[in-house]
Amino acid sequence: MTIDLTDYEAGAPYEGNYKKKLKKLQDRLSRIHYAHIVHKRRAIILFEGWDAAGKGGIIQRLTAKWDPRYFEVWPIAAPTPEEKARHFLWRFWRRLPADHNIAIFDRSWYGRVLVERVEGYASEAEWQRGYTEINDFEAQQVADGTTLIKIFVHTTQQTQDQRLKDRIEHPWKRWKTGLDDFRNRARRAHYLDAMHDMFRHTDTEVAPWTVIDGNDKKAARIAALKAIADALETQVPMTPPLLDPQVVRVAEEALGTLDIGTACPNEENNRG
Repeated sequence: MTIDLTDYEAGAPYEGNYKKKLKKLQDRLSRIHYAHIVHKRRAIILFEGWDAAGKGGIIQRLTAKWDPRYFEVWPIAAPTPEEKARHFLWRFWRRLPADHNIAIFDRSWYGRVLVERVEGYASEAEWQRGYTEINDFEAQQVADGTTLIKIFVHTTQQTQDQRLKDRIEHPWKRWKTGLDDFRNRARRAHYLDAMHDMFRHTDTEVAPWTVIDGNDKKAARIAALKAIADALETQVPMTPPLLDPQVVRVAEEALGTLDIGTACPNEENNRG
């Protein structure tokens, strides 16, 4: 079924104890991250969406309890001259995660069929070809054992306008907003066309899109973190590593008798 962004504009406020639910999800995501580390799995989580949609807030809460040595957040801006001189995917190949790492892209290779299309930085032949190139690239990552999660955060024009206004009026948030935000805002209809074309061509069985209604920040954060946790958890064994018997022997000599149980915490009861 084709994704229609108007289906994600209710903006219903989060019902329930937000802080409690967030903590539960972050604890779950922490265990999932450790599972990726010990089982040497890798994953890519990419975020697309409107300016001021809340992508940064979601990423901040997603990674709050992760070991910083085993994940990287890549904020994607305009390509450098070196990157422009190569295929548009080159700069993303260089940022792919190694084993037991997770790479988070704050904007991504979808710039080819969004901003580059709308702003005229890519020719029609280039961005039309981009759909196939992106699908092939993503299929390669999945076939090579990488978990790929694609999140799109949607907001209405009214919500975006209020957040842009709040940023400008708040002295310590003004740095987040620039001329590009308002240039993009003026072309919202063109971006909507590009977004719906993007979904139609790249919402594949191998790499599906998850759209988040971002009009209520708390509800959006909970929905995004749960979707990511569900997707990551299905691709990694949720079992802790076995202790090396030699480590146990040395530890008991140093620390005394250890109470080493074989049971794991009940994952079902701890899921967010």
